[in-house]
Amino acid sequence: MTLAIFDLDNTLLAGDSDHAWGEFLVSRGLVDGAWYKAQNDRFYSDYCRGELDIIAYSEFVFSVLVREEPETLAAWHRAFMTEQVSTMILPKGRELLAQHRAAGDRLLIITATNRFITGPIAAELGVDDLIATEPEMQDGRYTGRVAGVPCYQHGKIDRLNDWLAATGESAEGCCFYSDSRNDIPLLEFAARPVAVDPDDVLRAHALAKGWPVMSLR
Repeated sequence: MTLAIFDLDNTLLAGDSDHAWGEFLVSRGLVDGAWYKAQNDRFYSDYCRGELDIIAYSEFVFSVLVREEPETLAAWHRAFMTEQVSTMILPKGRELLAQHRAAGDRLLIITATNRFITGPIAAELGVDDLIATEPEMQDGRYTGRVAGVPCYQHGKIDRLNDWLAATGESAEGCCFYSDSRNDIPLLEFAARPVAVDPDDVLRAHALAKGWPVMSLR
């Protein structure tokens, strides 16, 4: 069994689920619209430049989770899946997952986006194993803080190594698919890195390294 690792946003999805969640909250009037949109857009621009403060952004996203009951959040997320995520899932992304599944590979999604947002998306894609930024919880409620190491840039390698140790899985021969310059450290770590609809920085890096470049769009 070989490990097949996938980034989620702008790789298997045609868009960024973290940013889309913010847009969903604004569209539903669940947050202070103008202020929240400006902050959400600013953080996303920072991410695209490879300059995101992942703790600050996570705490911004988690601030909404803190104030609501879990049942309310679950209902919001079901609507989010229907209204936003359903149109973002790429058919060719599903096909790629199916190819690796048929080959007997173990599928793993690894994403900087937090588990509250991405857990149901991974389930919809039929991927049981997910490494994501973890929102801290106490007594069944979100605290607003990040638990452990954020799953971002070099942190993805740390989190993957923890997962490998916990599961007994091996990274030998693993492949990793991603679109983002933020994932260059993990792409360098993988035996078979693949750039998927890459941003300009990753595309140049992939071409210089001789990595495959593909599109799921």
